[in-house]
Amino acid sequence: MIVLVGLGNPGEKYARHRHNIGFMAVDAIADAHGFGPPKSKHQGEIREGFLTQDGAREKALIVKPQTFMNDSGQCVRAIADFYKLEPGDFVVFYDELDLAPGKLRAKIGGGAAGHNGIRSIDSHLGNEFRRIRIGIGHPGDKSKVSGYVLGDFSKADQDWLQLMLDAIAKSASWLLQDDQRFASALAQSLAPIVDPSRKDKNKKDQGHKNQGRKQKTPSKPQTDPYSEKPQTALSDAFKSIFGKNNNDTEK
Repeated sequence: MIVLVGLGNPGEKYARHRHNIGFMAVDAIADAHGFGPPKSKHQGEIREGFLTQDGAREKALIVKPQTFMNDSGQCVRAIADFYKLEPGDFVVFYDELDLAPGKLRAKIGGGAAGHNGIRSIDSHLGNEFRRIRIGIGHPGDKSKVSGYVLGDFSKADQDWLQLMLDAIAKSASWLLQDDQRFASALAQSLAPIVDPSRKDKNKKDQGHKNQGRKQKTPSKPQTDPYSEKPQTALSDAFKSIFGKNNNDTEK
């Protein structure tokens, strides 16, 4: 069984806060994959369902701790004990100040980096659980952080936010295999919408350049998603979402 935990604060007052993007992500997954209705168990809101990928079908739980962010670990520990699960069975989705809006990183283990929800889970479960960090950006001033994370997403955020949530939901089944497969599927899902206006313009410009010229055999496109000059929409998507270096060395 895989457990997908979204971090946030319960209640309508907090529903659109940047700090609640973990709740938003797991809600999107549950809705897209037809999970059952929420039930109150183990100090959390839980939805049960299945994820299927490459013929493998596995039971999954969507969990939204209802203990408020700072005590998220209580709910996670209760679920681990009840179902006799290991840290590696948990995938936790949460907000990351140090990533730009619309970027995402997946990793296993590491430090809490000041995130109280992650710190609480570390203290109750250990830190070797899987983490999906979703960038919300930084307000630029440490004194503004609290109001920023506990504030609603702006109107300007809505386009990238909905696209990211939809892509997470569409790619979630790949988490049954590994985080890199999930990351690849997410980039593929977002590739068609990576600056479509630029893509159309490039096609038009290329058409003008080719008029009256002898067509040359195109060179083989680069496939490295982190190359200095990516040549495909997929590689653009990788670089846009995950950054050039996918080896996460942050604490």
